[in-house]
Amino acid sequence: MSMHHYSPRRGNRRGISHRSQIILNTVLAIAILLQILYPLTHGETLRIITLSTIYWGAAAMYLHALLAFGPRYANTYLAIVLTFGLSLEILGLHTGWPFGEYSYSPSLGAQVFGVPIVVPFAWAMIAHPTLCAARRISNSWAFFIGGFGLMAYDLFLDPLMVSAGRWKWNFTGSHVPFTPDVPLSNTFGWLLAGMALIAILQVSVPLERRKNGTSFFAVNFFLAWTWFAGVVSNLFFFNRPGLALFAGIAYGAFVAPYLLSRWLGRP
Repeated sequence: MSMHHYSPRRGNRRGISHRSQIILNTVLAIAILLQILYPLTHGETLRIITLSTIYWGAAAMYLHALLAFGPRYANTYLAIVLTFGLSLEILGLHTGWPFGEYSYSPSLGAQVFGVPIVVPFAWAMIAHPTLCAARRISNSWAFFIGGFGLMAYDLFLDPLMVSAGRWKWNFTGSHVPFTPDVPLSNTFGWLLAGMALIAILQVSVPLERRKNGTSFFAVNFFLAWTWFAGVVSNLFFFNRPGLALFAGIAYGAFVAPYLLSRWLGRP
């Protein structure tokens, strides 16, 4: 009888190339740097930084999707989100459903049927990390968790853009807590739209990460930074302590369980 040495199986994931990782980290770093510069600038510089932040953020999340899940996931997710985002914004702009009555400023650049082209890319910037987090928290309830995450994200986004004059609302009645210039209907609209988008992505893009895919560091950092920056900016730069607390708790209810599960290393 012969004896064989036993060697335990090692993880098969080798990760992406060093060059690819540098590119991803660089694009993500530029997107974060632009966000840091946002409260420190004004006028035309602020407008350019606003647009650049969205495009660089969308590029960073697309790159992560590509390097983590492969081209089928990345291209499908991008096509769905851009189509969904543009279509829903056109519907909302011209009918008032599901968000309420609003209009965009020309400062956001070229438009399609009144919707700036940059807006669907803002959806693409946040949809991928939200889907990743929702799937990890509970794959069975990803559509609801992801919808809540997108709704909570907008609690930071809308007041920021309205105060900068990027869009405005026409409404009377209930408003978002601590945000008198944004209707409460917008929050419910984001919840419904978010659940619909995440549900579509859930059945359309692969669940499993590619064998040699990149880690989730970019997603983890982006979500944690969005939470941190939203609270800090409203607290110290925009003088909205109530919104910092309210939106911080709401978005934290989505991000914290995800980051905790990553920290604990749950499969």
